[in-house]
Amino acid sequence: MAYFTVSEDLLFYACPLPLSERKKLDAYLLLLEKSSAGKYLKQINFDSEPGRPKIDQCRLFAAVLYCFALGKASLREMETACFTDLRIIYLIGDVQPSAASFSRFVTSLIPNMPAIFATIMKRIFSECGKDMDTLYLDGSKFEANANKYKFVWKPTTLHLRLSEKVANLLKLMHLEEGLPNEGVIPAKTIMKKIEDAEKISSTLIGGGEKALLKMKSQLSQYLIKSIEYEEKKAICGESRNSYYDATAMCLKEDYYSGLGSQMHAAYNTQILVSNGFIVTYYVSQDRTDARTLAPTLDQFFQWYGIYPKRVCADAGYGSVNNYEYCEQKGIQAFIKYTAWNGEKTGRNPATYEYIDT
Repeated sequence: MAYFTVSEDLLFYACPLPLSERKKLDAYLLLLEKSSAGKYLKQINFDSEPGRPKIDQCRLFAAVLYCFALGKASLREMETACFTDLRIIYLIGDVQPSAASFSRFVTSLIPNMPAIFATIMKRIFSECGKDMDTLYLDGSKFEANANKYKFVWKPTTLHLRLSEKVANLLKLMHLEEGLPNEGVIPAKTIMKKIEDAEKISSTLIGGGEKALLKMKSQLSQYLIKSIEYEEKKAICGESRNSYYDATAMCLKEDYYSGLGSQMHAAYNTQILVSNGFIVTYYVSQDRTDARTLAPTLDQFFQWYGIYPKRVCADAGYGSVNNYEYCEQKGIQAFIKYTAWNGEKTGRNPATYEYIDT
């Protein structure tokens, strides 16, 4: 095999690996080999720790992936498995990577992770003789690693106050020409005024050269603050007034005071499943599932080059936009609308009914 090779057997094994386990591992390596994931792994610039032998990326990837499958997801557990688990030793050979090596390698995988994931899944479906015509979509919200000190409000009021200070300072420097009459003064304008301040004479300023230098320094500080405010407003966008590292959402499990009663910084994770296999994942900051269907299916198309024939999802994804999207892409949508259950049971009968005449 070109990439996922196993070194020659040792002459003596202290604890030999059972033949049944070796067959499973050989089949696992053969699947990785046929998936062509090795061509992506060889592109990764991964260096071992100084003084340690070089570790082959493909064999290290096979060991990491198998550790995840065994539930050994932490770096320390992977490091220990290289000493104690015969299956991992069989995959990685006679090297023992440290937890730091695993950390650097997993981090280096991130840019190529979608391509590696997709190429392995294509091979699995090919080996099983299955297709991806029918997909099942669902999502869940997972709490992010954020706390109250990472909460950021859109600095609209603070930005206006800063602009007032900038305008007053520029008037003292006789540089108020061209400023907007109201509203926020852009950072580009402040930067231009700093350039103009280098050309003015200290005789125009009360206090002389020392006062002029202090004003220039103050204007530079205002510029830094203005850039910070503009960045925060850009992150918030037009539809939000605040942000965490993630977005404030109600979780399914609330450890404070009950289900859905508190807002937490979280990510909305969407999963597409076909024939029992996860084929696409999509992480979003949207609070509702309705706006995540289209980008999730678009990501599926980017990875596999096709759209599914059928999509099944719950009423959380039922919206006119999603129905129109599926119709445009030729996807048969098995998605209930929000009021479907109430209309079916008669608990909340439909107020209006469309009759095609």
